[in-house]
Amino acid sequence: MNGLRVMPEETLLPPGSTIGILGGGQLGRMLTMAAARLGFNCHIYAPHGDNPAFAIAGTATAADYDDETALAAFAGSVDVATYEFENVPLATAEFVHEKTPLLPLPNALEVSQHRANEKAFFRDIGVRTADWIFDEDVDIVALHAGEDLNRGTSRGIIKTCRMGYDGKGQVRVSSEKELRKAWQEMPGELIFEWEVPFSREISVIGARTSDGSIKCFDIAENTHEFGILRSSSVPAQIRSATASRAREIAARVLAELDYVGVLAIEMFVVETDSGEQLLVNEFAPRVHNSGHWTEAACATSQFEQHIRAIAGWPLGNPARHSDVEMTNLLGNEVDNWNSHAAQSNSVLHIYGKNQSLPGRKMGHVTHLKALSNR
Repeated sequence: MNGLRVMPEETLLPPGSTIGILGGGQLGRMLTMAAARLGFNCHIYAPHGDNPAFAIAGTATAADYDDETALAAFAGSVDVATYEFENVPLATAEFVHEKTPLLPLPNALEVSQHRANEKAFFRDIGVRTADWIFDEDVDIVALHAGEDLNRGTSRGIIKTCRMGYDGKGQVRVSSEKELRKAWQEMPGELIFEWEVPFSREISVIGARTSDGSIKCFDIAENTHEFGILRSSSVPAQIRSATASRAREIAARVLAELDYVGVLAIEMFVVETDSGEQLLVNEFAPRVHNSGHWTEAACATSQFEQHIRAIAGWPLGNPARHSDVEMTNLLGNEVDNWNSHAAQSNSVLHIYGKNQSLPGRKMGHVTHLKALSNR
């Protein structure tokens, strides 16, 4: 990416500066709220649609991600830019970064937007994942996976390499016949992963500054329903050595990507005869749903931490003052806002979306509990 602008390490944006955010969803909204607390202005850029971040940003541009005229005007109006979801087109990110610093750098998008690239990245830096096969020829995939599947000793998951999220673009298979059928019916490039017999899923929310300083929030334990995150609880019920290893993995990923900002890494905890082992599932180059609890239980939320990092500020203290359980409000569950608001020791956050659809994240509620031993 020759010729792309990089913010000098010594740059520290003062209050009153403008932060540009690609994407207008709830994460952009919460980043805008955190930025406002620190005295920053925000300019949101997103295609036309239900963009809850538009309602609270000082400036908003509704235009397509390939509209170079609008993108150039956006880039020229901000002091630093960032993105709130990982499916911002790479060409868009690189175009903006040619005109103003974009953090995290576009390389994080490039790795995360293709599952095989992501798995290869983890392999190359010595981080274990589930076993996987990537090949355009289904016969090659079936050659390596079919025998074990047919014996019934294990199952696999076929995933689209691009654009999969919240359980979308995934099919579980337990035989070579099912593998071939799914491979034929699913669109785009595909990857096969062996299913992991994990005891729990955890996530690490970590942040890194341009000078290499890294801080991680306490580790969350996550539960899912139909591929969608239902709740995150902190502390995760894992051994202290496992937690330390998870933070080490997060720090390695952040450093290898030369990352600036907040990143989330999802991991599987697998029980073995030698203890708890970690397998990395994926990373998200952005603030993350499993870190929403930080806005209620930490002096510095994941959203503020991201703003601090991309603005060149020192990272805040990620320590929590409470144990927590964050629960997503999906679809019309948000209509029960009054009962959630009436609960003591609960913090309610509603995203302001125009339309409630089944499975759509409309808000979340964080329940605060007494702090236990860590």
